[in-house]
Amino acid sequence: MTDPLAYYAQPGAMTDPREHAALFADLPRDVASLCKIVQGLMVHIFWAERYGLKLSDERQAEVQLRPVTRKLSRILELDARPLTEARPLEKKLVGNCRDFSVLLTSILRCQGVPARARCGFGRYFLPGKYEDHWVIEYWKTSENRWILVDAQLDVFQQQALHIRFSPLDVPRTMFIVGGKAWQMCRTHQADPDKFGIFNMHGLWFVRGDFVRDVASLNKIELLPWDGWGLINGTDDQLTNDDLALLDRIAALTSDDVAFDEVRAAYDNDARLHVPRLITTYLDGGAQSIDLENL
Repeated sequence: MTDPLAYYAQPGAMTDPREHAALFADLPRDVASLCKIVQGLMVHIFWAERYGLKLSDERQAEVQLRPVTRKLSRILELDARPLTEARPLEKKLVGNCRDFSVLLTSILRCQGVPARARCGFGRYFLPGKYEDHWVIEYWKTSENRWILVDAQLDVFQQQALHIRFSPLDVPRTMFIVGGKAWQMCRTHQADPDKFGIFNMHGLWFVRGDFVRDVASLNKIELLPWDGWGLINGTDDQLTNDDLALLDRIAALTSDDVAFDEVRAAYDNDARLHVPRLITTYLDGGAQSIDLENL
């Protein structure tokens, strides 16, 4: 059996900095400082104009970068200074909540800190809504618990959103992981149409975030618009066996993560496991992506 803390203290395919590992060597080790560093390197694609930055199509395309190693290459292309030096707005890498989370997860794992990105829904963006979002969890040994951190929420966003909690310790009632969201919708505790982003919402959307969260718990952190297995297809195409599997995995991932069972289910069921070829859904339609050629 694998020790979950040891497992999450090592980078995975998306979080391995590879040739850029030396960039992390002298970074501070407290999470608050690391969040500020990540915020100094990146700008959220949907917040850019509120900061006063107009993005070209070329710059917006940076959100398609999956592995951290490619993100770091682009960060250095834009500005070659050490990562501890905050970039001017126009020199920041364009990303989204997933990218802030994956970069922070990468740094922490390279420091030997157990960390994992979580896909789910934030309750602090729009009143009464569960907004598609990513955060991270890291293991704080002194408190013997996993702590949720929103690496995206800088001071500007906290003020704009009237955040009343610390982004360094997000309450579990304010961020709902994918499996918990699935449980809430399946047991009629919440309306599936309250879960999503923009004009996309419903149980199918919850299912997508849920399966991406399962993959992330297995250290494959893909883009919010990537699909495979049980993400693809409409709700009415799900079989009773599919629903039973999703209900079972939701129970294993919603509050405490049943590590061994989740790892086994992911490894042994093609409906959950990320294949080499996935589908990514863009404005221009669906495209096939070979994950070995990233």
